[in-house]
Amino acid sequence: MIVKTKKFALDKKLYIKKAFFLHMKKAWVWLLIPLAIALIGMGVHFTGVYKNWWIMITAIIGGVLYVAFWYFQFYAATTLEQNKQMFERFAYEIDSRQILVKVNQKEGGIVKWDTILSAEKDASGYFLHIGRGQFLHFGLNVFNTEHDQKLFESILRRKNLLPAI
Repeated sequence: MIVKTKKFALDKKLYIKKAFFLHMKKAWVWLLIPLAIALIGMGVHFTGVYKNWWIMITAIIGGVLYVAFWYFQFYAATTLEQNKQMFERFAYEIDSRQILVKVNQKEGGIVKWDTILSAEKDASGYFLHIGRGQFLHFGLNVFNTEHDQKLFESILRRKNLLPAI
């Protein structure tokens, strides 16, 4: 059976938020470096070895700049011409073989299931992760019927992208 969706586009704010948090969930360990430097600076300052606050301030600014850098990377991705296609309106036809992305009745493309790395469901819908900063989002309101939504979820479970109930 084929699940057909309404024509919809990925919201840029949702993309920035989700891509940023997915990246930070994987890369949070790099924030341990400025934390360690700040702790060393505090230790050196309060033991009297080197009384100065600049080590802690520099470490905190470095951590904030790291987080801001990645946020602006995903923000800038929404404005680039080569990523414009990610935010256009498409209709999707989903079955157990592939995901058909349709621009109109005659034009479209295919996303094979083996390119989908993982999937997750949250309050806003389903996220199919393709790569760093790349995902498909199917909101709960894009399905024509509740049956289509359940069929889509069962396809994801059969593909072992969502955990079994």
